Amino acid sequence: MRLGLQLGYDDPGFWVGLAEEAERCGFHSVWTSEAYGSDAVSPLAWIGGRTRELRLGTAIMQMPARTPATTAATVATLDLLSGGRVLLGLGTSGPQVAEGWHGQAWGKPLTRTREYLQIVRTILRREEPLEHHGEHYDIPYSGPGATGLGKPLKLIVHPPRADVPIYLAAIGPKNVALAAEIADGWLPIFFSPERFGETHEPMLAEGFARRGGRPDGWDLAAHVPVVVTDDVQAARDFLKPLLALYVGGMGAKGQNFYTRLAERYGYAEAAATIQDLYLAGKKNEAIASVPDALVDEVALVGDRERIADRVAAFSECGVTTLVLQARQPEALRLLADLV
Repeated sequence: MRLGLQLGYDDPGFWVGLAEEAERCGFHSVWTSEAYGSDAVSPLAWIGGRTRELRLGTAIMQMPARTPATTAATVATLDLLSGGRVLLGLGTSGPQVAEGWHGQAWGKPLTRTREYLQIVRTILRREEPLEHHGEHYDIPYSGPGATGLGKPLKLIVHPPRADVPIYLAAIGPKNVALAAEIADGWLPIFFSPERFGETHEPMLAEGFARRGGRPDGWDLAAHVPVVVTDDVQAARDFLKPLLALYVGGMGAKGQNFYTRLAERYGYAEAAATIQDLYLAGKKNEAIASVPDALVDEVALVGDRERIADRVAAFSECGVTTLVLQARQPEALRLLADLV
């Protein structure tokens, strides 16, 4: 099992320093993200210039934010500059961000994702000019307002790799199956080793069956929050605002993927309470309603012995890259020693 580091949105200078520490610790990769603030690419380019070996992953670049052609051009450029270190993580985000921030229709996310990956791969391979006519993307465009002057084009630059690994961030069952079917890896958040066999593994099996088996090197890159301390309860309490935000506030009532995930993990009653309180503006009460057991399942909290036991659970269920959400340099060093 390899180690990765997931960076936060705030304080870029701090995160760059932590990425450099991750490289010193022998980590495989560093990952950046975006919501509706800082973007995923700019800090990754900066980190790429300050490191030499770390793979540079996006977890995630939002598909509604960029055309597939823009994403392919960005990946090709960064891969050239970094000497072939890019890992492209993509995700649909959610309806609130897609429509409320990017002004893009939510549409059919599974169809959009399938087309998006196909277009990106076609561009990076440079085998032929790009032409795609699907439900979401029409290239060259021929719809309302078209001039008729568009023509198929081919990427001008030559990327060092035509097969940049593409990961999908997915939570829902159908999206997880799609990641197994068409992507090179899967980026799950709030991953529970105990629930994997009943919630996600059947969906992965379904997706692999559609592509004729699991490809060699397919990467299950699970994200896991980490807090190293002798005070386990303090560590749980530190992470509860994060879980309350996602389960309670990252989506509308009836359309929150993280609420549904908590339900599938067996926390339906708690998830409903957290969401009701959070959406009612009672954030402190929502935070207090996050079960200790849920934190223990999806995070690494406590001292060396306790974390070592939990790391083994992630490895045993098939995680191939453990992506740490950590702010403590000592957490990076501890996990590097354990893994």
